[in-house]
Amino acid sequence: MNILIDIAHPAHVHLIKNTYFELIKNNHKVVVTVKDIPSAIVLLEKFNIPFIYLGKKKDSLLLKVLFQFIYNLKIIWIVIARKIDIGFGSSITIAQISKITRMHSIILDDDDDDVEPLFVKYAHPYADVVLSPECTRRATPKRIAYNGLHELAYLHPNRFTPNPNVLSEIGLKAGDVYFILRFNAFKAHHDVGVQGLSLENKRYLISYLEKKGKVFITTERNIDPEFQKYQLLLSPEKIHSLLYYATMLVGDSQTMTSEAAVLGTPAIRCNTFAGKITYLEEEEHQYGLTYAFSPLQADEMLAKIDEILSDKNIKNQWQKKRQIMLNDKIDVTAFFVWFVENYPESKKIMQQTPDYQYNFR
Repeated sequence: MNILIDIAHPAHVHLIKNTYFELIKNNHKVVVTVKDIPSAIVLLEKFNIPFIYLGKKKDSLLLKVLFQFIYNLKIIWIVIARKIDIGFGSSITIAQISKITRMHSIILDDDDDDVEPLFVKYAHPYADVVLSPECTRRATPKRIAYNGLHELAYLHPNRFTPNPNVLSEIGLKAGDVYFILRFNAFKAHHDVGVQGLSLENKRYLISYLEKKGKVFITTERNIDPEFQKYQLLLSPEKIHSLLYYATMLVGDSQTMTSEAAVLGTPAIRCNTFAGKITYLEEEEHQYGLTYAFSPLQADEMLAKIDEILSDKNIKNQWQKKRQIMLNDKIDVTAFFVWFVENYPESKKIMQQTPDYQYNFR
């Protein structure tokens, strides 16, 4: 089978990497495409995943729309030339061009309909299938729901083992107290009008945390000049091992918050998406793995951080919570591989017998 995976965000590299290698191992031909997303390209190179470069990526909504037509044309040519059977991934392009080519499209989407209205409007109607976690608010009849999370495609214990050697690479040793701060750029199409941690809140947070342990900052774009001394200098493919051993993650990013949660690391998130995203709400209210605050709740956020840090058995407590979550969920990569390899029969099976997914533990 010939399969196309289009990368539209750095997190998508992690999301699809294990599925990519499993499909390759099973003798499928997999083509990966990517726009000019430097951090995604670095990850693809680190994981030795060959890719086709599609060109520049734009920040403004108008230019995103204009350049989308260019990406579509480029991928249409690839689909025809490579005789692609299935497009797979979190890409508007894959969904749209599946309607004018022979290619089927399997779209991965873990955001709620109301959180990402543009993706819902311009991707879902064109997709053959939308694979989504069961907890998401999703209206399309094309949805196939599974009991998992995107982050479990690469951080499930079947797929990920933390490497303690990352600690020594940045001057740490086992048992050290350290914090990872993740600051988002909010440049995605669904981020219009979204706010995260203010500069003042970042300053206060750093001042507060560095009295308790070492502080490392990672960002999507350029780091604020005054925070450069805290910048995390670690190869990006090693970040999840560092996150596993961290005392806590604090930031305004959705994805890294969920990554910390599924790894059993306490995660505090502060942005205007607080209370609105169901997979994070599930991690917070069903499993107690993360906490969300609006930018107006900075004092409440600091109080919660202080409360968590007062528990000297924090890591063991969170690992117990993590195990409860893992007992409920499936091995998402195993499910994805089965679904792609057996499509369209896999779609029928999931529609008729949704519990079939629990074969993939």
